[in-house]
Amino acid sequence: MNAMAASLGITNIGQISIIVKDVERATAFYRDVLGLPLLFTVPSMAFFDCGGVRLMLGTPSSPEYDHPSSILYFRIADIQAGYQRLVENKVDIVAPPRLIAPMPTHDLWMTAFRDGEGNIHQLMSEVPRSV
Repeated sequence: MNAMAASLGITNIGQISIIVKDVERATAFYRDVLGLPLLFTVPSMAFFDCGGVRLMLGTPSSPEYDHPSSILYFRIADIQAGYQRLVENKVDIVAPPRLIAPMPTHDLWMTAFRDGEGNIHQLMSEVPRSV
């Protein structure tokens, strides 16, 4: 940990914001396709739980915030099953499941997709190696 992070006392990510054009459409995607638990909604925003990190979907509050989001990497146990669910839900696939990196104890796999707002995200899976 670097000295600046230590001095601020940062322990983890508490919330990630994704800019969307249509909150209802985006809410349906993250709730119904990705299966994230909806925590609450307020006008122009929806909040989800993603393994203890709050994910906020909202319209841009000013022009400088009107841009696609960062790439989110959603950890998943079974990359093939997750990919199949995306396909079944007619999600725009950017890249099918592929081996990214063989690691000493597991293989890192990812598949890229677009949400209904055009943001690119990835499912990632750390597949244990057979002994």
